[in-house]
Amino acid sequence: MSVKTMTINQVREIGLKALAKALGPVGMVRFLQQFEVGKGDYTRERKKLLENLGIDDIIENIEKRRKTSGIRHKKDKK
Repeated sequence: MSVKTMTINQVREIGLKALAKALGPVGMVRFLQQFEVGKGDYTRERKKLLENLGIDDIIENIEKRRKTSGIRHKKDKK
């Protein structure tokens, strides 16, 4: 078995062609959008957002969202 060495650009081109063939142009774009590079430092931002948030705050936020969205928990349904 021989191994063909390809550059990253060749791999990308072959991959895009395969995606376009399998998914069509719109499906290919939708697939690629899933892998968009994010910005910022998620760990730092998460820590800052959650540093003063306790379990009671989390429960309260969940209950507020349920009330405004109309979603009910299994134990609340009757």
